Amino acid sequence: MFPAMSRTMKVLLGVWIAALAVAAGWIGWDAVRGDRPSIGGPFTLVDQDGRTVTSDSLKGKPTLIYFGFTYCPDVCPTSLLLMETAIEQLGPDAAKKVNLVFITIDPERDTPALLKGYVPNFGPTFIGLTGTPQQVADVARAFRVYYQKVPGKDGGPYLMDHSSIVYLLDRNGRFVTHFTHEAKADAIAKAVGRLL
Repeated sequence: MFPAMSRTMKVLLGVWIAALAVAAGWIGWDAVRGDRPSIGGPFTLVDQDGRTVTSDSLKGKPTLIYFGFTYCPDVCPTSLLLMETAIEQLGPDAAKKVNLVFITIDPERDTPALLKGYVPNFGPTFIGLTGTPQQVADVARAFRVYYQKVPGKDGGPYLMDHSSIVYLLDRNGRFVTHFTHEAKADAIAKAVGRLL
């Protein structure tokens, strides 16, 4: 690939690329189990109705998960709408066969009551999840999600800087693939359709 580079330079380049990947949160040194990245894992959160939801609760159906926050002005609503549109393409009963999940990265503001008024905007079967700051941090770490509070300008409310990824899990809760917010609904629909 780089014929003019010395072996030492190639090794250093490889270490640098791996360090960037770890810093970006996409992989860890233990990030590969077989042929699948180590993304996801056990979690316990609370839904918009105050019920406990665990990673096991979602098993039995393919799952699309998005991490964001209800005060997000643009990317989060666009991504949730993308998920809804993708599932609509699979037919009228598809929403009952797929878990559509929104996990907040802003548990300070996104209470179950607030999620209850927010997630139905993207479909009646959407599940909104929140928890303690530690619970949210744990599930975000498991999915390699980056997020950070950003102070508001001129005393305005804070925002959350965060990665914008839709995760697809199979019926057993195992990571299958991911999509950016720039993905097309039909690409997501095809990937989900293969799991139904």
